[in-house]
Amino acid sequence: MAIPCLRFMKRLFFTFFLASFLAQAQDLNAFNQARLKRDQGLMLSLGTWAGVNITAGTIGWATAQQPELKAFHQMNVMWNAVNLGLAIPGYLRAHNTKRVLSLSQTLTVQKKTERIFLFNSGLDIAYISVGFLLRNMALNNQTKAYQLNGFGNGLILQGSFLFAFDLTAYAVHHRHGKKVLRFIEKRD
Repeated sequence: MAIPCLRFMKRLFFTFFLASFLAQAQDLNAFNQARLKRDQGLMLSLGTWAGVNITAGTIGWATAQQPELKAFHQMNVMWNAVNLGLAIPGYLRAHNTKRVLSLSQTLTVQKKTERIFLFNSGLDIAYISVGFLLRNMALNNQTKAYQLNGFGNGLILQGSFLFAFDLTAYAVHHRHGKKVLRFIEKRD
């Protein structure tokens, strides 16, 4: 009598364990899918910003009469060519990345994503600072003052947008990342 009862208990335990494992795997897959959707949306935003700036900048560059304004638009076109070069592969990577990750892999990817956006926020402050530096350099260089001011203003604009973008992306991912802690708590 004890052996059939023991077999029943083993099967029951295995069934509950398997159900719990499958539920967690589904939750993790949904979490990873949501993270990748957020990345896609962020990359679409960056790509849209880049496209608008390339279009407006190209028109401005071609039609501006003042050299400073021409330099401003020139900087925006070049800067946003890089932004578009980051946004397109970023979107495709988020679209094509596998959504099935272990808890450990999920945690690693989540923390890496947050760190990247936080690090980029620091770079954005550097871009803004260089923009102000260029404007300051224009005060002592009358021959290139228009170009230094135009480029400086472009860097300040683009750095400011990227600072807001990267901080927002960090906040979005950080808030979403707190859900990973629930998976860890469930395991303990």
